Amino acid sequence: PPGLPGPPGQVGPVGFKGDKGIVLGPMGIPGTNGKHGIPGTVGVRGDPGIPGPKGEPGFPGPKGTSIVQRRSAFSVGISPRKSFPPSGFPVRFDKVFYNEDNHFNVTTNSFTCIYAGIYVFSFHITVRNQPLRATLVVNGSRKVRIRDSLYGQDIDQASTLVVLPLNEGDQVWVETLRDWNGVYASTEDDSIFSGFLLYPNNI
Repeated sequence: PPGLPGPPGQVGPVGFKGDKGIVLGPMGIPGTNGKHGIPGTVGVRGDPGIPGPKGEPGFPGPKGTSIVQRRSAFSVGISPRKSFPPSGFPVRFDKVFYNEDNHFNVTTNSFTCIYAGIYVFSFHITVRNQPLRATLVVNGSRKVRIRDSLYGQDIDQASTLVVLPLNEGDQVWVETLRDWNGVYASTEDDSIFSGFLLYPNNI
């Protein structure tokens, strides 16, 4: 009869690593890329969402600084009895079209600059019977001159316009020269002197 099983034997030692096998066949040729698939359809745009609730009002901004508007303008003419004024003196413009701020003095017949800045001055003079040489004077200095060599009973007009910088206190007027004082006015004709502040300095 068979005897009893013997005890298990001990584990044997690890064997040596075998050599790398030999490659027999060559590497295969890479296959071609497959075709692109058909693009999918564009999805349908969803409906707009419901507007959100109105936000809370912001805090009031700081109070702005107020700027006082500086105004200065006048327009004056001469009456018929002041035609042919004496040369070398301010022409007497006693017919006021506009002088709300009284910056043109009808006594001295001159404009006084209240606000330093850039000003526009013009004068349009009707000339009759004798020639005219007129000038715009600033503080005694002749800045602009015009001339009209008219003689006889004909009537003509002489005019000019200029832009000038003025300082506070400067005075501006119109006068005629060398007895060429053919400044004329009537019920049908005017001779006018005008000026206004274009913009002040240091706005």
